[in-house]
Amino acid sequence: MTMLTKGGNVPVPAEMLTLTLSWQRVPGAPGVDISALVLGENGKVGSDADMVFFNAPRHGSGAVELDGSGSGVRVNVAALPPHVDKVVIAGSSDGGAFGSVPGLTLSVTGSNGAVLASFTDMGATTETALVAGELYRRAGAWKFRAVGQGWASGLSGLATDYGITVDDAPAAPPTPPPPAYSPPPRPAQTYAPTPPAPTSSYAPPPPPAPAYAPPPAPAAAPAMVNLDKGRVSLRKGEKVSLTKTGAPSLTLVTMGLGWDPARWGKDIDLDASVITYDANARALEAVYFNHLNAYNRAIHHCGDNLTGAGDGDDEQIQIDLSAIPSEVAHLVFTINSYKGHKFTEVKNAFCRLVDGRTGAELVRFNLTDSERETGVVMATISRDRAGSWVMTAIGRFAKGRTVRDMLTIGSQVLPRL
Repeated sequence: MTMLTKGGNVPVPAEMLTLTLSWQRVPGAPGVDISALVLGENGKVGSDADMVFFNAPRHGSGAVELDGSGSGVRVNVAALPPHVDKVVIAGSSDGGAFGSVPGLTLSVTGSNGAVLASFTDMGATTETALVAGELYRRAGAWKFRAVGQGWASGLSGLATDYGITVDDAPAAPPTPPPPAYSPPPRPAQTYAPTPPAPTSSYAPPPPPAPAYAPPPAPAAAPAMVNLDKGRVSLRKGEKVSLTKTGAPSLTLVTMGLGWDPARWGKDIDLDASVITYDANARALEAVYFNHLNAYNRAIHHCGDNLTGAGDGDDEQIQIDLSAIPSEVAHLVFTINSYKGHKFTEVKNAFCRLVDGRTGAELVRFNLTDSERETGVVMATISRDRAGSWVMTAIGRFAKGRTVRDMLTIGSQVLPRL
């Protein structure tokens, strides 16, 4: 194995290579997402499809893909198209700068499992996006170079420099200057003689005090129901306890989420996900199409639907409530549109909870309104003080094209139980 310093390079074979970013996972340290950019001779991408990351995990050529671990990229060097001159391996940090990521290392592993090269001294400080290394052609052969170049502007800054189009938020309209002050015209003064003093000392009694009326009582929150009467249909803000009198606790459930394009013939690729939070509203884990399992498969995502076509659930997330760790207090279910379709282009969005043993539908929430946003929190499942699980219908829209964009809004909608 070759230990590289910044700028160092080493020949690599034209075979299947795995490039892995690893770090010490300690409490409070930022997390890291790996990505790859497939570049031509001009050092730029040919299109936005040349960026491989958690929401687009495989390049169109099939030669570059994420390995499913969340920290590795597989590159079939021999299968790279002839116009590809370089594959850049990058990372973005979540929750802090790379200077706070301990033990950051990029390693290159060959098809036989042997580590060919390793790079650790990247010198990162305030950067939130970092090119760790790159595979590049040189005289008909392939080499790996240790880079360690970062951007404090995050993944968007890195992507823009390599030719990726990044959507910017529209600039706020300029605030108009305040109107010049002009004093109001003085009313014309008219003379009014002083009225004569009253000749009588009689003063009428004051009017009686109005009778006291207590303030109206606040509207009562809707009473929580349980599953005693069978299937429950929820509206926004309503809750249902996932218990049934005299029945054993519910354990295996499936959250099904579905939608349809508002216009016939148009594909809408939405992504259903679940984020877990602790009792202090701290995000713990996100399960989505590129990270299908958490907590030893206590949460399992059944895969991605790319069109929204067909009846029934478009995506399903299976949950073993009995195996969820005690630190998890809330599960927040979201739907996002990475391609930027707004929810005004979607109809019939719903989520439903199904008994994983019998297949019977237990709870349904139909989203009856829409907004010009790319994300929505559909529902939560939370532990109450007695340790039972409660489902709450949310229906909160937000700007969010990926599940990571929903971490903050997810923490804001957690119910009080």
